[in-house]
Amino acid sequence: MGEDRYEQLHAAFRWQVPPDFNIAEACCGRWARETPKATAIYFDSESGCRAVYSYAQLQRAANRLSNALWNQGVRRGHRVAIVLPQRFETAVAHIALQQMGAVAMPLSLLFGAEALEYRLQDSGAVLAIAACEALPALREVKARCPALRRIVVVGECPVDCDELPWMEALQAEAAQFKPLATQADDPAVLIYTSGTTGNPKGALIPQRALIGNLTGFIASQNWFGFDPFDASQPSDAVFWSPADWAWTGGLMDALLPTLYFGRPIVAYQGRFSAAKAFELMAAYGVTHSFLFPTALKAMMKAEPRPRRHGLKLRALMSAGEAVGDAVFAWCRDALGVPVNEMFGQTEMNYVVGNCQALWPAQPGSMGRAYPGHRVAVIDDDGHECPPGTVGEVAVHARDRHGVPDPVFFLGYWNNDSATRAKFTGDPANSWCRTGDLARMDADGTLWYEGRADDVFKAAGYRIGPGEIENCLLKHPAVANAAVVPKPDAERGALVKAYVVLADGHAASDALVQALQGHVKARLAPYEYPKEIEFIDALPMTTTGKVQRRVLRLREQERAAAAVAA
Repeated sequence: MGEDRYEQLHAAFRWQVPPDFNIAEACCGRWARETPKATAIYFDSESGCRAVYSYAQLQRAANRLSNALWNQGVRRGHRVAIVLPQRFETAVAHIALQQMGAVAMPLSLLFGAEALEYRLQDSGAVLAIAACEALPALREVKARCPALRRIVVVGECPVDCDELPWMEALQAEAAQFKPLATQADDPAVLIYTSGTTGNPKGALIPQRALIGNLTGFIASQNWFGFDPFDASQPSDAVFWSPADWAWTGGLMDALLPTLYFGRPIVAYQGRFSAAKAFELMAAYGVTHSFLFPTALKAMMKAEPRPRRHGLKLRALMSAGEAVGDAVFAWCRDALGVPVNEMFGQTEMNYVVGNCQALWPAQPGSMGRAYPGHRVAVIDDDGHECPPGTVGEVAVHARDRHGVPDPVFFLGYWNNDSATRAKFTGDPANSWCRTGDLARMDADGTLWYEGRADDVFKAAGYRIGPGEIENCLLKHPAVANAAVVPKPDAERGALVKAYVVLADGHAASDALVQALQGHVKARLAPYEYPKEIEFIDALPMTTTGKVQRRVLRLREQERAAAAVAA
């Protein structure tokens, strides 16, 4: 471990946000002029289709698409849905929309008709760029989305359809387009986030937010191949992440930051598996990656000797949930690459984490605020909590020097009340709440305690599920686990664990007792799961997070049914 440069970096750091800024120019336009032949996208797929695209090819395709969209009536500020997986066309769509001053609205291919309809209606999207797989659902809802004029289809397009085929649209247009100038505060991306209650909210992300993401990206990636004290050093970085580009984790944590630095990113269109992860990293010489804890757990269980693959991996970031010391130790000892945990939200992303190249990381911690971000743990009244006290993680609208932090979203789409509720006061000069609980050490290190709605009390004890889940994961029979409260008349709640078994293990009463003893021997007596239910798979979000809320509701419904019976 090297010298701890944390305080030095924070004290010296100053944001440099130009009044005029455009994501397309920063991530593609300048590289198409300066390093046109440099690789931007390596494409790979389950079907065996592979291709390599340069920055010049990315820019020319984006220019053609911008012209095509302009002819379809897309103008500055218009919302355009992107329903695509990881592939070249997805990057083209984002660059094309940004240089038009339009607002990209990425949507997951996993969304059904109802989810698509709500977002298309709420946003007033005027056009959708979609993979052919999404076409049936989009056709089903199009008539109920009056603003939606046209669908551009990537892939097989039915004959005699109202949709516009991608290749046909681009081939009819010139490869030159004059970008529209945008200001740093102009909207760039609209991403819908699922809250604990109510309909999803559209977080409107400005152009400048990419700049706000950069300190976290380069720190969590151990400076992405650059020496921070000698920026002239070249980088051979190649990035890959299974994170869906339809979400903040894939778009703002992977695709756009990689392109911002003019480096190649691997786009893999297919399902994640531990074997495929190792295969991709070896084949493309991946040096930097972002892997969710769920992915790392699968890789850890599948491969005790990962170095035999001849990987070139130099830096690894993880986010979404706490990694836990079992996975942390595997990354450090077996993989040979210490993992940098990161924490952020769609509304203000990449704000907390580790950078083991420049400051020591404590296993299991969230890390510390990245340079340029002022982070604290606050109580219900908005006051900073003393060290070691559990409270809500919050990010201030201004950094430690009083300068506005560019990472912040502009607000929730058509939902001013939700925007106001997110802040403790004036959004331009107050704390922004995350809804995540943590405690902070005197040196600023944060320790995750779970979502505000995930933490529960059992027999008067405050229970955070993460620690128990991590303990269960250390048992060889456990592939994954989620801990929720089970309503109990006497104690208020019991600790219950849903467990996915690793290959080669079968459910039994003896295994239940073994797992309970495993936790009881390692954590406080009140933390061991009084009940364990084996399950084939945990409910997950499309971004790979365990949906404890689904399991929690299941327990509440069972308890209500038992009372009624």
